[in-house]
Amino acid sequence: MKEKSPIISVIKKTMPAVVSIVILKTVQALEEDLAKEKASLPAETLPLDLHNFQIPKDAIDAHGMVKIGGGSGFLVDKSGIILTNKHVIADSKAEYLVFLTDGSRYGAEVLARDPINDVAILRIKPANSLPVLSLGDSAKIELGQTVIAIGNALGIFRNTVSRGIISGLSRAISAQAEPDSPMQEMRGLIQTDAAINPGNSGGPLVNIFGEVIGINAAIVFGAQNIGFTIPVNAAKRDLADLKKFGHIKRPLLGLRYVTIDEDMKDKMKLPVDYGALVVKESHFDESVITDSPAHRAGIRDKDIILEVDGQKINTENTIQDYLEGRKVGDEITLKVLRNNSHFDAKVMLAERK
Repeated sequence: MKEKSPIISVIKKTMPAVVSIVILKTVQALEEDLAKEKASLPAETLPLDLHNFQIPKDAIDAHGMVKIGGGSGFLVDKSGIILTNKHVIADSKAEYLVFLTDGSRYGAEVLARDPINDVAILRIKPANSLPVLSLGDSAKIELGQTVIAIGNALGIFRNTVSRGIISGLSRAISAQAEPDSPMQEMRGLIQTDAAINPGNSGGPLVNIFGEVIGINAAIVFGAQNIGFTIPVNAAKRDLADLKKFGHIKRPLLGLRYVTIDEDMKDKMKLPVDYGALVVKESHFDESVITDSPAHRAGIRDKDIILEVDGQKINTENTIQDYLEGRKVGDEITLKVLRNNSHFDAKVMLAERK
């Protein structure tokens, strides 16, 4: 007798709209990447496997392409629009193939990459309309509710399904897409104990009704049953921007900063234990980007942004969190502390390029 379960029904309903994404590069592009990596390191520090490395012949397909990775995604429009993670399709020199559950394959065009959230939008051009997933409301999820993660686990096991619950809300983590890539702070994430493995990235996290509530994005290595998902409402806004403007619009303030807490106040001998200290990340950076809205408003290096529109800035409510709710062209008021003096700065948000 077959088991009758709402979980099984949801899986049957959603699976046809989940896709596998294969990342390909030409032999020439890979050889150029290898040459750049060798040139960036002193000869004596080069790993032994890089000295005489050659691409195995059996890794090259009939079109001269080499598979270098994979991820997951899901269809949200019958015309072939797919949501996935930005880090899955981050390489502008790579090509991307999409495989449907029926085995058919399509070349994919990258339509947009969200510069803030780890979201990207692809398009394939099918001959017929395709199955799609409904997008839910990630603002209405609750701790403990049942969720299902679907994706291309480890880049090998397509259509892998795992079940769990919502374990946490509004989580913040620092993550890397690759071991040698810079750290990126990700905020407002959904935490789940549904198993998420490398290759699951970009796949959907759905509720018991088969609605997508998140895009699977990250795991904590060395931990068990701790995965993170981007709330689907961020992706819904990206889709709306793409439809209206032809690209994703995100507001730019133009500052590099660190959020102050009690420990930072003591270590740096700052006058306050909250706010955002305007400071460059390295000698090659600008703390206030030239000709940005913050620069035009007179913000300087070592200023402390205490409030945005009357809301205190701290580790629980950062400048980034605040900007998520604003649009290009909005005017905001920054309360600034400089050399023990306070002043207000009016800033008109520009579009992030």
